[in-house]
Amino acid sequence: MKAVIQRVSEASVTIEDQVVAQIESGLLVLIGIEDADGLEDLQWLSSKIANLRLFADANGVMNVSVKESGGDVLVVSQFTLHALTKKGNRPSYIKAARPELALPIYESFVQQMEIELGKKVQTGKFGADMKVALLNDGPVTLIIDTKNKE
Repeated sequence: MKAVIQRVSEASVTIEDQVVAQIESGLLVLIGIEDADGLEDLQWLSSKIANLRLFADANGVMNVSVKESGGDVLVVSQFTLHALTKKGNRPSYIKAARPELALPIYESFVQQMEIELGKKVQTGKFGADMKVALLNDGPVTLIIDTKNKE
């Protein structure tokens, strides 16, 4: 699994001119799933995201997790995170899991994030044409790949 994690002051997902998810201070998580991903990947990644110290403590140092801060999380599926761009100018998405495999993993990831945080997680709609708006706070943006846990 690959994730792009952005600390945001606000973020939202709009589908067909309707806002379907919206958060204030917290994390926007773009998640890409590949065929080799499974339960171990989603458990490790959800724990890592919930406990990353990306928010300021009383001294202004990034030393507080989204879990500790009470911030919200918005999860959006994004198969394009697995784009291969080595050849030519047209990205290949062959590494991205097909929807019938990716959807249950995505749903399980969201459920695991809710368990980690102890609260509801906002989401986009898997497979939909979504408009994602965000105000990146910092900016703070991290990329995590469960196949490279170093």
